[in-house]
Amino acid sequence: MDSIPHLNRGDSFVKVTQMSNNMDQESENGSVAQTPNAMDISLSRSTSKRVEDQYASSSMFTGGFNQVTRSQFKDKVIESDSSHHPQMAGTTGSACEMLGCDGKVMIDERGLEILPCYCDFKICRDCYKDTLRNGELICPGCKVAYAEHEMADAGSVVNQKSLPWPTGGRDVSKRLSRMKSGNSTSSTTNELDHDPWLSETKGSYGYGNVMWPKDSENGASSRSGSDLMGGDPDAFKEKEWRPLTRKLNISTTILGPYRCIIFARMVILVLFLRWRVINPNEDAIWLWGMSLVCEIWFAISWLLDQFPKLFPLNRVADLDVLKEKFETPSPHNPTGKSDLPGVDIFVSTADPEKEPPLVTANTILSILAADYPVEKLSCYVSDDGGSLLTFEAMAEATSFANLWVPFCRKHGIEPRNPESYFSLKRDPYKNKIRSDFVRDRRRVKREYDEFKVRINGLPDSIRRRSDAFNAGEDVKALRLWKEAANDEPIENLKITRTTRMTDGTDWPGTWTTPAPDHSRGDHSSIIQIMSKPPSNEPLIGTASDSNTMDLTEVDIRLPMLVYVSREKRPGYDHNKKAGAMNALVRASAVMSNGAFILNLDCDHYIYNSEALREGMCHMMDRDGERICYVQFPQRFEGIDPSDRYANHNTVFFDVNMRALDGLQGPFYVGTGCLFRRTALYGFDPPRLQEEAAEGAGWYGSKKKKSATVASVSEVDSLEDQSLRSGGSIDDEEMNIALIPKKFGNSSLFVESIRVAEFQGRPLADHPSVKNGRQPGALILPRDLLNAATVSEAIDVISCWYEDKTEWGDRVGWIYGSVTEDVVTGYRMHNRGWRSVYCVTKRDAFRGSAPINLTDRLHQVLRWATGSVEIFFSRNNGLLANSKLQFLQRVAYLNVAIYPFTSFFLIVYCFLPALSLFTGQFIVQSLQVEFLVYLMGIMVTLIVLAVLEIKWSGIELVDWWRNEQFWMIGGTSAHLVAVLQGLLKVIAGIEISFTLTSKSSGDDEDDYADLHVIKWSSLMIPPLTIIMVNIIAVAVAVSKTIYSEDRKWSSLLGGIFFSFWVLSHLYPFAKGLMGKRGKTPTIVYVWSALLSICISLLWVAINPPSGNNQIGGSFQFP
Repeated sequence: MDSIPHLNRGDSFVKVTQMSNNMDQESENGSVAQTPNAMDISLSRSTSKRVEDQYASSSMFTGGFNQVTRSQFKDKVIESDSSHHPQMAGTTGSACEMLGCDGKVMIDERGLEILPCYCDFKICRDCYKDTLRNGELICPGCKVAYAEHEMADAGSVVNQKSLPWPTGGRDVSKRLSRMKSGNSTSSTTNELDHDPWLSETKGSYGYGNVMWPKDSENGASSRSGSDLMGGDPDAFKEKEWRPLTRKLNISTTILGPYRCIIFARMVILVLFLRWRVINPNEDAIWLWGMSLVCEIWFAISWLLDQFPKLFPLNRVADLDVLKEKFETPSPHNPTGKSDLPGVDIFVSTADPEKEPPLVTANTILSILAADYPVEKLSCYVSDDGGSLLTFEAMAEATSFANLWVPFCRKHGIEPRNPESYFSLKRDPYKNKIRSDFVRDRRRVKREYDEFKVRINGLPDSIRRRSDAFNAGEDVKALRLWKEAANDEPIENLKITRTTRMTDGTDWPGTWTTPAPDHSRGDHSSIIQIMSKPPSNEPLIGTASDSNTMDLTEVDIRLPMLVYVSREKRPGYDHNKKAGAMNALVRASAVMSNGAFILNLDCDHYIYNSEALREGMCHMMDRDGERICYVQFPQRFEGIDPSDRYANHNTVFFDVNMRALDGLQGPFYVGTGCLFRRTALYGFDPPRLQEEAAEGAGWYGSKKKKSATVASVSEVDSLEDQSLRSGGSIDDEEMNIALIPKKFGNSSLFVESIRVAEFQGRPLADHPSVKNGRQPGALILPRDLLNAATVSEAIDVISCWYEDKTEWGDRVGWIYGSVTEDVVTGYRMHNRGWRSVYCVTKRDAFRGSAPINLTDRLHQVLRWATGSVEIFFSRNNGLLANSKLQFLQRVAYLNVAIYPFTSFFLIVYCFLPALSLFTGQFIVQSLQVEFLVYLMGIMVTLIVLAVLEIKWSGIELVDWWRNEQFWMIGGTSAHLVAVLQGLLKVIAGIEISFTLTSKSSGDDEDDYADLHVIKWSSLMIPPLTIIMVNIIAVAVAVSKTIYSEDRKWSSLLGGIFFSFWVLSHLYPFAKGLMGKRGKTPTIVYVWSALLSICISLLWVAINPPSGNNQIGGSFQFP
């Protein structure tokens, strides 16, 4: 394998070697990447660049801090002999015809051999580069100069009007993007300056499939949406404008009474608390005081939870309109090619033992088969553990996708996760009309079974392969030891046990036997393109492509799939999942730069293949440029039918999140979220013309001064102007010059920002669209990859890259909390962005959730701990600025404050037992006024529950399960979360959590984990509450029976509240009993006898008043 150094990173400067066919140009600091000259631009799709694209797509790139970035061409990434897709990494053509060369000819993404000469002389990449390097430029076959052929190709390329590569030099010392702008005025806000784009045509802004707007005749900036059409402003007036989404308001017959009941209950609570304050229990003032404090807190907590629910909203997307606007032939798009923006999908995994590779592979397959333009879709898999097992599992998944993806497209398969599809209980042949469906399904099912066996056998295969290579190294080391004739004993001979890839090379990530630079938390950056970027035109299969499957009418292209493992080194804080996501943001910006980013957990797959299109309807609709993300609800599989521990979280996803959609938008909940890339970069949303003219922000507040990335392109002109005038750049201009320091020192990344912003704009097909783009701007093919681009991606995922930047602070996923998702969404809302909740008719995504009690409690503990961290940080809703709406602020405050309810809840759960033990109650006596207030509180709660069920569509059992687990979590995980949060704030003790194990679905019993009892200290508080309340009831009943002065009112009041506590904790108690039928009957007998004995013992120790003998006046016959 050839190993070619590309990039050497030192402590203070960058050395970049451009991997291209151009002659290298040296600079003072090393070998600096040069932008292509005019000839390269005209020959952007010439043979040399196509060869370079295929080389970059089939090579593994590694590097890191103080390391040389290297590429190794991989002609084999898996051991299986299954047929390869032309886009799969490692596929090569026939043998090179140069004498003495055993290389292979490169093939393109369509499976065709890349032959630089019309004579079809077969030459490999290395030999071809040799001819260019020697300056001969003569084909060894026909002896004709290559340049003549390439110049002939150049004409067709120029006619395509493809966006050129970035022009102008790059100053390595400053690492600034030299993007020229026709508008030299700079903005003083933190939003992305949209105006310079409207007249910009001559600059080049990085990578992406985009065509720039035409210049207006007078050169002035075009401000209106109609001016952006680049032609007749009446082009869209021929047919009626139709929105992509519609708001469906809740019926006033439900919402009106719902709001009235909320305010009525609030009034009743105020009156009730007032009555409680002025009517203390003089006999048990301590009991009255504790109960009153708890009730006041519960009332405040209820208000914080209920107020954001005042404006619930439903939305619906129209996919037909999306297709009509973006994929239908029109004057601006004669061929009807997709004009939709690019989407980069992130899948994160960290531990193949807790997150089975088969689960991750199924998620990847569902992504590759998604119903979205193939050339606009890219998938990035983040392996934070650097595991060879995950790497080879992804390679196997790419190989199987060669069959699975065309099968899904041909027969309209749903869902497109093979494990879920083949596990469906319904009839698989329903609505299938093609005669070859049964044969195709049988073939794919057999291949999938073999695929699963290969995935399951990967650990053993890697071990055997590595042992075989290591055995050879042992023999070699032993021979060298004998030849050296050392006196050192053979026992002291240390031989490194490496982990080997399929081609015999050392795996650059984590080894099975950890070693320096090859252990978890200490390994190089790795990037491998598993599936090459697809061609811009459909690639129709043939009957022979997959043996027996006829693919003559099916597009067999695959989206680009990239394996990424960021660099990890001891001594660096890698910031867990948030750090991994930010690494993917930077790597994807350099390689594909999709305008939108969808992030998924490894166990959440695309259940609805049109989910991306539904999300894009919201982003591309009118006012869509102000939407930072579209959050989809989380749906889960494998949950027990009774949903004992409220794993579905139905109330949160179908009540709270729908209600927030009527405010500033739902929270970001970690997965199933479609982001606008520029919103992740920390920019403000675009302002309307009126707001810009008035110089005011949202709600009339003035914007703070901050530089815009759009102004980075003006740095050169500012410097030149300053030198000519003999003055100096003022502070604001210096801030503009320092903009790249916000994102790091990658100029390619900075250049990509403006392209992503332009691609993410909605169409300017309506006068109300102020920041739109012209139709047909995104129909051109994306730029080809080269080794320098992938080397830059290695650079931006190195562990040192974020040093002294704003990554994790203001840019990307936010660091400092175990619930980085909520904090990241909060920062966007706090900058004035809106978010949208997209509930699709068919679930968009589905995933797995822990159904075991212990795992569920630890999951809730992690969420609650993150909320406590938010409360004690500057991300507290109380500290938000005026851009955050009031009720949205209340919702975020509730997120941060709800774990503190655990203190009051635990105290209140013990009050019934204390009341029963002492014979006292929270009130002096059960007065009519108290009972009326109590009845009003209960009735309004029930009515609110019924109305919420009406407008949200949930079921009553879901609401009740939520109430039960609120009690279980509040008395266990929430209390521990508050204590851990206080320890972190006061003592600085960091909190670590383990990954929640994902089930691979191989158990015979689908709900086996539900009945497994894993003891945890989190179970102590609720278990204590249950035991104390049961004993208190038994004691109180015994005392009342044996007492001469029987206080039935106190007994009934105490038993009522104890029953309220025990009914909420029933799922917890049931979980401790294990599987039904497994608990011996004697356990229940013992429990009853123990309760009776304790009751009699209490009566003996504390006899009823007025009687000193055990049992009082009660006598056995």
